[in-house]
Amino acid sequence: MKRVFVSLLLMLLVAGSAFAVDGLVARKSAVSVKETMDRLETLVQTKGMKVFARIDHAKGAMTVGKTLRPTELLIFGNPQGGTPFMECAQTVGIDLPLKALVWEDATSQVWLGYNDPVFLSRRHEVPTCEVARKMAQALAGIAAAVTAP
Repeated sequence: MKRVFVSLLLMLLVAGSAFAVDGLVARKSAVSVKETMDRLETLVQTKGMKVFARIDHAKGAMTVGKTLRPTELLIFGNPQGGTPFMECAQTVGIDLPLKALVWEDATSQVWLGYNDPVFLSRRHEVPTCEVARKMAQALAGIAAAVTAP
């Protein structure tokens, strides 16, 4: 019962500025794509995570003569969190390291999106893996911090 209450409380806290569809959590950002991504990269490094790659999809599109609105992907993680998640189900490794996408939509609204670890735990048939809930809380906090005005 306590878990249900905590889960409902977390959903209510982020409901006004985020949504989740098919495991994607997306939160509006008050700043540009570049600033949101710069903040994210800095914060995850400050929290002891490794940044494996930062990919500018719009820049990549330009190399083939295409145009995309600003869209950047950050691949990051830490074995301290990922390994226990994979101990619940090794197949979680297909979804790790973590990824976050920052993009500008057609109305110029900037978004930060990431895969919900709780969704991933259900996808890999380990819905009781406690690490997923802890990761989800940590990512929600990070997302809130980097998207704030």
